[in-house]
Parts: sequence; structure tokens; C-alpha cells
Amino acid sequence: MMKLVIVGGGHAAAQIATSLRMKKFVGDVAIVSDEPVVPYQRPPLSKMYLSGEISAERLPILREQAYEGANIQLKLGARASTINRDAKTLCLADGETMPYDKLILAVGGHARRLSCKGADLAGIHYVRTMTDTDAMRGEFNTAKRIVIIGGGYIGLEVAAVARKAGKAVTVLEATDRILARVVAPEVSDFYTQLHRQEGVTIHTGEMVTEIEGNDRATAVITASGERFESDMIVAGIGLVPNIELAADAGVAASATGIEVNAHCQTSDPDIYAVGDVAWFNHPFYRRGMRLESVQNAVDQAKVAVEHIMGDDATYDALPWFWSDQYGLKLQIAGLSEGYDTLVVRGNPEERSVAFFYMRDGKMLAADCVGRVAEFMNAKKLIAARIDIDVSLLKDESRPFKEIAAEILSV
Repeated sequence: MMKLVIVGGGHAAAQIATSLRMKKFVGDVAIVSDEPVVPYQRPPLSKMYLSGEISAERLPILREQAYEGANIQLKLGARASTINRDAKTLCLADGETMPYDKLILAVGGHARRLSCKGADLAGIHYVRTMTDTDAMRGEFNTAKRIVIIGGGYIGLEVAAVARKAGKAVTVLEATDRILARVVAPEVSDFYTQLHRQEGVTIHTGEMVTEIEGNDRATAVITASGERFESDMIVAGIGLVPNIELAADAGVAASATGIEVNAHCQTSDPDIYAVGDVAWFNHPFYRRGMRLESVQNAVDQAKVAVEHIMGDDATYDALPWFWSDQYGLKLQIAGLSEGYDTLVVRGNPEERSVAFFYMRDGKMLAADCVGRVAEFMNAKKLIAARIDIDVSLLKDESRPFKEIAAEILSV
């Protein structure tokens, strides 16, 4: 009987367990997670869980009873320390050894830490785990001034929650605009205006050089000499993939992630890697990448299971993401890198707008704010790889579903 071991505690781990039993896998299955709770949702950590709108009881993807009912062993609060590929065993930090026939690494990543002077002071927080957010919540309730380092999605989501709670919020971004790595300047402008309208102070081009304080952080100093006083600091400066377990075992990995093929197999065919940690070549975009999204974690988990079960499954799903800020849902389809034209549908001033990224007349990606129809149909247009008359995309006199159907029918 095949023994399958999953390492990780997020969406990918839960999906693997679900998919295995749906596919009638009859072998032994175990999930090993260094967190003391069952696999849970991470997106709410910077939003509804931080604000207190949802409790810890609502975070699990599946209840513990579901794993018991599926005869899946849970080893929680257990850290995987080494892989012995010759013996095909996973060794835990407490000395236990777990044999496997197939091993799936859904180990994700950890929040990138500040490295400047004072980075080890109390009062500096990161958002990656329930423990991280739990540590924040006590201080969050009493803090009046919050400084957020990093103008990416995590930082902006925390800023939105903090403003809703009446905090004075300052966002410090090292580059010349927020969300610079992932969206067009026009989308950065939209979110800059949105946050400023809601009362957030945003400073771009501000590189943090020091955290000031004795035992506790009290201010942030930047390279320009500016000083920003704070009661609490939140840093959202990126994710570092957890490659160590694989790399130490001689599995191909680098700072970009654990290398996998189209089946999510690593350089060792009996070891798979999925989710935030996996570095792969996307067939649509024809380049290597690592995606940090629930969609990617879930879809890669399904592919790994199907391949283990004997299907010739490959990963080719179109990436999509989302972010919630001030009650506005941003839905992102595709990856915008390499676009040559941006088409805007709607009025940004009305907080309902879609931004379509084009390259050589074809749609490459879309950022949709409060535009569900545009998001759903943009995914079809991107996948079709067809030439599009951009004037159609701008035409607000017709429903976008109708426009998309016309484009796809040509």
C-alpha cells in the first residue's frame, strides 16, 4: 500500500488531502505541519481576521473531523527536519521517522524580515501565519499610529483595516510607486488615490534604514532623513520560499523556489512541490515563475495528485488573484509583465474600473475593481490569444459579457 506524506499547512495541503480521497486513493496519507492547527486560509489574516470580523474557528479549510473521516493522519506542531531520499523517509525534529513512497512539499514560504538597524525590536510585525496576526491583534487594538513598511498587497490590506479602525496610518514604499512590481502606473495611481481619500499617508521613494527605539520600536528612519513615529510597525516586504528541506536533501532548488516540471515533480520523481514554494515554467507565459496565490496552490495540488494516481496531468492554469480593500474587490486575471498597451474601461473616480493589459493586440492580463463580469470574461479572452479591437473593450454602452462573446465568436 502506497504511503504518501504531505508537508505543509495551507491551501495546497488541504487540497491534496481532499483530491486524494476524491480520486479513491486507498494508501496511507499523513499531513505534517509545524503549526499546531489544521491547514487554514491565509488571505483573511491581513483583513477580516486582523480586524476581528472572523474568528480563528472560521479559518480552517477543513475541520479536523474531516481528516479523521478520510483516514488522514495529522501531525500538527511537528517540524520536518530532513529528507533521506535513499531510504525514502522524512525525519521530524522530535526524532520520528516517517516512510514515504511519494512526498509532496507544500511548505510555502516565510515573510521576508527587515535587516536594518533596530529590526529586532519589539513592536515590529509581519503577516504570514495565525501566530503572526494573533501577536499583532493585541497591539493593534491599542495602537494609534501605525507605520507600514511596503506598499504591496499585504501592506495595503493592513492599511485599509487600520484606517477602518480609526488608526493614523503611514505607508512607506521604497520604489517610486505602490504595487510597482505587479500593476501598471495607472493602477498604482488608482490605489494611491483610494488610500489617500480614506486618510492613509503614503510616502514613496522612502528606503527604511533604521528602526528607532530602546526595547520597543518607536519610530522609522528613512534614507532621506525622515522620521516617522509609530506605536506599531507592520512590514510587508515580500515572501521567501522555504526551500531548505528540499535543498538540504539535494533536490534542485534555488532562491527562487523548488524547481518542478509540468507535473509538479521535483528533480526527484518521488518528491513533488506545489504552491508558493514551487518554481516552474508556465506554458502560456513561456517563462519560469513562482506564484503566491490560493489558485496556484490549489491547482498545482490537483495536478500532483492526478499524476501520482497515474494520469498524465500537467499544470497550465491561468493565474488569478484577488485583494480586498475598503470593501472594494480587486480581481486579477493573468500576469501583466511585458504589456505594451493599457486599456481602461470605466471611471476610476467611481471606484469601478477594469484595466486591460494588451501585447501585440492580444489580452495579456486584467485588473478589475468591482467588475466581476470583466474579470470572468477577461480570463476567456486571455486564454483565447486572439486579436482584439480595443475600442470594444472601452464601450460602456454594452454589457462586457456581450462584448466578450462577440470577440470570441470571430
